[in-house]
Amino acid sequence: MRTIQHAGLRLGRRAILKAGTLCLTAGVVADGIIGQGLFADEPESVLRVGLITDLHHADKPPKGTRFYRESLGKLAEAAKQFATEKINFVVELGDIIDAADSVEVEMGYLSTVNREYSAIAADRHYVLGNHCVDTLTKAEFLGAIGQEKSYYSFDRNGYHFIVLDACFRADGEPYGRHNFVWSDTSIPQLELDWLRADLKTNDQPVIVFVHQRLDVSDNVGVKNSAEVRAVLELSGNVLAVFQGHSHDNDLKDIGGIHYCTMKAMVEGSGVENNGYSVISIAADNTIRISGFRHQADYQWTSI
Repeated sequence: MRTIQHAGLRLGRRAILKAGTLCLTAGVVADGIIGQGLFADEPESVLRVGLITDLHHADKPPKGTRFYRESLGKLAEAAKQFATEKINFVVELGDIIDAADSVEVEMGYLSTVNREYSAIAADRHYVLGNHCVDTLTKAEFLGAIGQEKSYYSFDRNGYHFIVLDACFRADGEPYGRHNFVWSDTSIPQLELDWLRADLKTNDQPVIVFVHQRLDVSDNVGVKNSAEVRAVLELSGNVLAVFQGHSHDNDLKDIGGIHYCTMKAMVEGSGVENNGYSVISIAADNTIRISGFRHQADYQWTSI
């Protein structure tokens, strides 16, 4: 999100998509938590989802713009806001931890951050990011968090949610134990076949969660993203894809599906550099993203 400093106030840009048209407007917000309360005529929510991404929690000194040890404090702030918002469930979009030199140390990172994350909501979901399985295997990571699968779907209040796993090399080999280059990311044929079948048997509106981006073809994008998008578009039911990985706000509309990239929590020192959001979904399929701190606000209605 581009922020403008002016007279002690922060001007946050928000995007409102109506019938496929993107409009950017400025909302004036006080210094502190931003993004909430910028929307007029807010539709009543059917579901409210807490969303965070790219914590990169680790007990190690900062590197560049990444402040690994500060993610726990930022997560605590998000947890308080989610409690106020009375969310239905929470989703972490990947890279909840950063890499360590050993399995034991990396497991320690995961145990520490998951203790805080798991306290937010009983109904919680983890998307695999490349840093989640840098030293660990997928089986180790999933076992530690108590999640059976790395890709799956679930229903809540008349909506269908899909969690995808793009932590595979182009040759189909799953990430784990330093066996990959982070830019070599793909959704393998077996998962694509599962996705096709899952969408075919579903008639509810769909929202997808993934770590690596499906809307770009550069290093942060899934290499077979065009093929994945074609599967999503063919279903006719997919409203939005929420993704992380590139650490900054972005929004694209491709083939009638909104691809929303979320702000990384690890970026910048202090809670004032935090980023997290609450997704509100209304019965008319209006999706509103209320962003906090450096997370942008968006709203669109799918026809």
